[in-house]
This record gives sequence, structure tokens and C-alpha cells, in this order.
Amino acid sequence: MPKVDIRGRDFLRLSDFSAEEINSIIDLASEMKKEQRSWSLAGKTVIMLFFNSSLRTRTSFEIGTYQLGAHPVVLNVGQDSWDLEWKEGIVMNGDRPEHIKDAAKVLSRYGDVIAVRSFPKMQSYEEDRADPILSAFSRYSSTPLINLESAVEHPCQGLADLMTLREVFNGVTRRKKVVLTWAPHIKPLPLAVPHSFLMAAAMGGCNVVVAHPPKMDLEPELVEQAKQVARQAGGKVEVTHDQAAAFDGAEVIYAKSWLSREFYGRPKDEMAYRATLPSWTVTEEKMAATSRAKFMHCLPVRRNVVVDDSVLDGEDCVVYQQAENRLHAQKALLVKLLSE
Repeated sequence: MPKVDIRGRDFLRLSDFSAEEINSIIDLASEMKKEQRSWSLAGKTVIMLFFNSSLRTRTSFEIGTYQLGAHPVVLNVGQDSWDLEWKEGIVMNGDRPEHIKDAAKVLSRYGDVIAVRSFPKMQSYEEDRADPILSAFSRYSSTPLINLESAVEHPCQGLADLMTLREVFNGVTRRKKVVLTWAPHIKPLPLAVPHSFLMAAAMGGCNVVVAHPPKMDLEPELVEQAKQVARQAGGKVEVTHDQAAAFDGAEVIYAKSWLSREFYGRPKDEMAYRATLPSWTVTEEKMAATSRAKFMHCLPVRRNVVVDDSVLDGEDCVVYQQAENRLHAQKALLVKLLSE
């Protein structure tokens, strides 16, 4: 095994790991992408639970597990299996017949790793911020747990994003101007992807500019943590409400919509506020002010809402490269967590 050893650990948020540890995963992912040799997890079992639908996450994890010779077990909670209760001390006389406490202990005896994708109810920010489903699995599972996206972080997406940045910049991400820009959407979306991308870019030592309208702030504690991580890696993090200034000279534009914590649980009020904003859609004209920036997005994307077709279909768009890197980064993560 390499000197950076993360075997047996939970992978819940990027900030639980050092930049060296995260970069070691991406080093392995890059090696895997070149297909220089084979890695095997034969005999291992990866159990995945999806509390909401998924395209890239489910497909890339399931295929990656097969390619490593391990066996994937995929459960769509509420569809393939019944819904699970997570609240402690509750009288279970409702429609959820099993508690996560029991499910996690059982699944830990079946599989070598459990991976969970949950989705915030977006009614109470404090409840969602606590990631109750993921936290319950982490508490009661005796095997490593992987966060496949929760209310506040999407660390597997963050791995693929940092891998893509390293490819875009030929391995040298330090002090590259990378912009995370808020974008419009037809509804409020969680903070998970922007949080994880910010931390990933900070770990890469990028000069990150977070551009968003007023009242669309990311989690303050995470932003401060990202600033510290970026400084240690030779970069910095800045926040602005001026999208045009952020785009000036940028080398990467990462567009993503996210909700307002001020309007949390009040989507109608938030959408009314958004209607008062100038356009934040990423257009070809806005991209012309950059330093021939590459365009990134986690997908799925609302065409001509988040970003214009001309940008998404242009030669400087790397969203499909970014999506492909989910496969390689997650295979590397599984090998790092499970190799003996």
C-alpha cells in the first residue's frame, strides 16, 4: 500500500481528509484512467442505498465495482426495500417498519462497504445540516461508509472535480483562477455540490472566487475552512456578488445553482426573490471575458437556464470529461478503502 493509508475510514466529507490524502486518491484515479495495470477487489461486496434517484452516481459506482471484480448490491430505499426510520427513541407505529440502527448493523455483516445517497427535505436547515440519515448509518455501521451525496456535501463529486481540474491544468492547479458561480434553476437545490467543489478546489491550491447574488451564501463555517485549506495549499478563497468581476480572467467556470439559507423551507418566497435578480445564466458573452476558461458542471444541467447551449456544446466545455472522472475517482476510493 502507498504511504497514505485511509483503509477502513468513512468517506463522508472532503474536509475529514487532508489535501495529501485526497490527492493520493486522485493520483491513483489518474493511474487507473491510463489503464497501466489491473486492480482487484475480488470477493468484496459494495452495498449501495439510494434514498433518491441517481444517474451518474449509481451508474459509475455500480460499473466501477464490477470492473474491480467486487459485487455491487443496489437498494432503492422505498422502492426495492421499505423506507427506513432514523430518529432516535421514536415509537415506530408509522409507515417505516425498520430503523437504520438495525439495517446498518445487518448490512455491515453482509458487505465490506456501505454507500448511502440521501436527499435533504429542505424544510429545516438545522435538521438537514446534521445529515440525519448519513449520521445514523455512520453511527451504527461497522464497515466503512461512503457518502454518495447528502444535504451538505457530495465528496465523490468533489474527487472527480479536483481530478478534472488537475487534468485541465496539466497537474498544476496552484493559484489558477477558478470561479464557482451561482446559476438560476427552476427550484431551490441543495448545497452539497458547491460545498464539495469549493473544498476540492481549495485543496488544489486554486485561487477560488465564489460568485453569488446576495442572500445565496454558502455555509459560513465551510467557507472559512476552505479559506484555511486553500492558504495551506498556496491558494485563496474570495467571495463576491459581482459575477462579471469574477469571470474576468478566470481559467475555469463551474456553474451550479443552490438554495438560499435565508429562505430555507420557503421555496415560493425564494423563487419570488430570484425573480428580482439580474440574469446569472452563463452565456457565451460572459465566457468571452474569461481567459479561455473551461466550463464545468456536475450534471444534470438545465440547458438555457443554468448555461446556454453554445457554452455547453462548445469546445471549452469539459462536463463529460468531468462525469467520466466520477468512475475513475470512485474506483480509486474503493481500492484505497478496501485493499488489504
